[in-house]
Amino acid sequence: MKKLYPILILLAVPFLAWQCSNTGASSGLVIQGSINDAANTQAFLDHVVIGKASDIIAKTDIDGSGNFKMDFPEGIEPGIYNLRIGARRLSIVLNGEEKNIKLTGSLNEMANYNLQISGARDAVVLSNTMKALINRQMNVEGVKQFIDTTANPVLAAFIAYQALRDNGAYIDLHKNAYNRLAQTYPTLELTQEFGNFVDQVENQYKSTMATQLIQVGQDAPDIKLASPSGKQIPLSSLKGQVVLIDFWASWCGPCRRENPNVVKVYDKYKDKGFTIYSVSLDRAKEPWVAAIEKDNLKWENHVSDLKWWNSDAAALYGVHSIPNTFLVGRDGKIAAIGLRGAEQIEAALQTAL
Repeated sequence: MKKLYPILILLAVPFLAWQCSNTGASSGLVIQGSINDAANTQAFLDHVVIGKASDIIAKTDIDGSGNFKMDFPEGIEPGIYNLRIGARRLSIVLNGEEKNIKLTGSLNEMANYNLQISGARDAVVLSNTMKALINRQMNVEGVKQFIDTTANPVLAAFIAYQALRDNGAYIDLHKNAYNRLAQTYPTLELTQEFGNFVDQVENQYKSTMATQLIQVGQDAPDIKLASPSGKQIPLSSLKGQVVLIDFWASWCGPCRRENPNVVKVYDKYKDKGFTIYSVSLDRAKEPWVAAIEKDNLKWENHVSDLKWWNSDAAALYGVHSIPNTFLVGRDGKIAAIGLRGAEQIEAALQTAL
């Protein structure tokens, strides 16, 4: 399997032929733009593939008014390409049918997909979808729907990669994107390389899960620890609800940064049969209680034996790092492990509910 470079915009396909010119008409494809703050520089069009250095397939000068033009008399094959000006870049999707693409806007807005695009339907779809992801307006369910319904399977694969990266919890979504790509473009290098990426994600996820003491599908071992007031709260007393077991501590920086995500999900689903069972690995009551209040962890199920890493509950669940979470379904069985971020927790929670 080839080495991956996730900082690149990673999906593209081969091209037939190209030529760049600042003058003359074209019977193939013309890409032209008017970009503010880009006067007297150069524009590049890059072709990139997973695991390989990007190839410059065209470049042209930008005039004193920010205008440029690239001419491809024989067109460009379908795929993902980067328009690059200086350190800024914009990914565009081409389906091979475009004739005249126009891009206008500010150089500073390229990375945020805020350029105006005409003449390239799939490039517009990509731009709007990336803006939704950047602005956190698309959750995992939205990504799934996009993968299943968008007309262009190259675009589906690209969004799957951009939104889900190498998160093995979403391997089924990656596989859906790959299967669509393979059915439409079985011989493309893009298909092979994306398939390699999906295989790597799945193998890594399986390897990680195999080392877990607690496995998805098994009964959640019961925990019975004391709250700050001294009340014993068994995990089993919450059976019938969907429960997020959240291992954390007041001294754990990543835990404290994750707490707003947990609160967000709790507020949204607390009246739908969902609650949280927080197990602290603190060593003293005072900082534990202070962190609960400061982070507004408003649910009642806070427990700890104040044994730090010697926590009986942590040993029972094989917890060696925090934050760490286990989602328990209404039937008392483990439904998901290692959820982080509001979107990931919510996606698993929606399934469990």
